[in-house]
Amino acid sequence: MLNLGHLYETTARFANAVNGSHPGNPKTLHPEYVKAINTLRPAVLQADEAGIKIGYEDSGWADFCKVSGIFAHIVGPATSSDGPAREEWDTKTTLALDMIHHIHPDLRRMVDLLVTDIVVFNSGVDGGGSANQMPGVVLMSPGPDWSVLNYAQCIVHEGLHSGLFILDTVYPMFTLPPTELEKDEYRALSAVKIGQKRPLHAAFHAAAVAVPLMFMENHQGGNDLVSKYTDSMRDACTDMLSKRAFFTPYGQLLLDEMSDWVKQEPLDFDQVARALTSREYAGYRPAVAA
Repeated sequence: MLNLGHLYETTARFANAVNGSHPGNPKTLHPEYVKAINTLRPAVLQADEAGIKIGYEDSGWADFCKVSGIFAHIVGPATSSDGPAREEWDTKTTLALDMIHHIHPDLRRMVDLLVTDIVVFNSGVDGGGSANQMPGVVLMSPGPDWSVLNYAQCIVHEGLHSGLFILDTVYPMFTLPPTELEKDEYRALSAVKIGQKRPLHAAFHAAAVAVPLMFMENHQGGNDLVSKYTDSMRDACTDMLSKRAFFTPYGQLLLDEMSDWVKQEPLDFDQVARALTSREYAGYRPAVAA
């Protein structure tokens, strides 16, 4: 899943299904991805191909969230931001994108492919958000003490949710629709909301996007998230494996790879780095998992 080649190929299939196009290389893939997700976005909130746009509480996406009832905990309490605040957000976002490239160039390439808009709010709530109704958009509510790494992790975390949306659209991961997976019998432990049970698809998504956060922190010499999430990741994977029958063969492939990785002691972050780039992980059925 966290492999650039696999994401490129799957995004090309997504673009072909939506646009009828045949993007043959990364330079043509991003414009076709933008064209595809624009069919899913409101006409007044179209993405463009010229890099990542930064918006604030007065952007159209804030209005869209209010009307749609999405991320009320971020958008609802947001206060007006002034010039200095926006300059700080812009600076840290730019530095964060540079840091993502420094940590791993292919992680930055994933962000550049998937993320078209970053909307920053002064909400008093530390965190971010992304939703299938607004593909390519990352909402961010930075805490007052957020470092550049925190910004970078939020961008990657929320951006890769868009990647999961693409993967699940092209190769469905579950045998049941999301409405069924909301039921109690299909819920599984969350790796991030420790001790809580979430719908199976949400639990899987949360665990999947926790891996790059741990990888990024480890690369930068930190250990807080690794210490916090390792045991909960293992518990979440064990719980999801007990519901493996509700994953498709593709979903089982991803679940098994993640479960095998998190069992290691210590966790092998060099393997995550290799997986981002290596061709052996790039196909529908990677050689390493065959």
